Amino acid sequence: MASEKIPSAPSVELCKGINGLDKVVLRETRGSSAEVYLYGGHVASWKNEYGEELLFVSSKAIFKPPKAIRGGIPLCFPQFSNMGPLEPHGFARNRFWSVESDPPPFPTNTSSKAFVDLILKPSEEDLKVWNNSYEFRLRVALGPGGDLMLTSRIRNTNPDGKPFSFTFAYHTYLSVSDISEVRVEGLETLDYLDNLQNRERFTEQGDAITFESEVDKIYLSTPTKIAILDHERKRTFVIRKDGLPDAVVWNPWDKKAKAMADFGDEEYKHMLCVEAAAVEKPITLKPGEEWKGRQEISAVPSSYCSGQLDPQKVLQAS
Repeated sequence: MASEKIPSAPSVELCKGINGLDKVVLRETRGSSAEVYLYGGHVASWKNEYGEELLFVSSKAIFKPPKAIRGGIPLCFPQFSNMGPLEPHGFARNRFWSVESDPPPFPTNTSSKAFVDLILKPSEEDLKVWNNSYEFRLRVALGPGGDLMLTSRIRNTNPDGKPFSFTFAYHTYLSVSDISEVRVEGLETLDYLDNLQNRERFTEQGDAITFESEVDKIYLSTPTKIAILDHERKRTFVIRKDGLPDAVVWNPWDKKAKAMADFGDEEYKHMLCVEAAAVEKPITLKPGEEWKGRQEISAVPSSYCSGQLDPQKVLQAS
């Protein structure tokens, strides 16, 4: 909004969002911003310094518990999709998180001043569904250049010496101009599980992933860096990840879009999910052990080379 002045210093503000839900707004000095809802620990907006929205949130998203918010970055924990006995994607994305004012020391290499620390612990009800005690800490940070960084720390606090296992994903919805003009670089030649074919294992062929129909794949043993090139907008998203070996790529296409009540019929054209994940091999923690999984997303102008996007420069750059 025009009335919002750009802060002279990075700022963190707790305020009310859609339907009166609490949210934290992070703002960086150059004008980039992010919004994190305490419901779900859910990043629901990430804007660059020009105020352009970089994440996709459906116009039909229901910001009302117990429904998860359709778009942004839902957190899938302790179960990805239907790969287990719990509700699909687990319950972290539809629980109320708390702001943690004094979290344990955070070994981090970011110079960010605009960040918030959230924490989720199980309720009595949660323990009936998944009988494990844990502390899930999430830091959402906005870098000085507008990069969005999410760091999850999950600790086993079971008092009875019992280990637990979980799968995890940052279910990131990226905003794109036209899905038919988008390509993903960095996953070629890798093995993947195809969710549309009973998770059968295949090997990716070709130079880059492009989209002309529904895609729902779990790429395995992926590199720490993936590039998503939006040809029409001349923008490249770069996802850097750590502790998350897999990458899920999803677009529902037209039929599935029409079947989702909280998703517009034509919105599949303007979104792509590329999700840093740990799915194929569940993470197991003994009591007292902690796991850390981090993703950083940056949006950069696409470099052109004789009329062609040059993703190798993006993938090779630090």
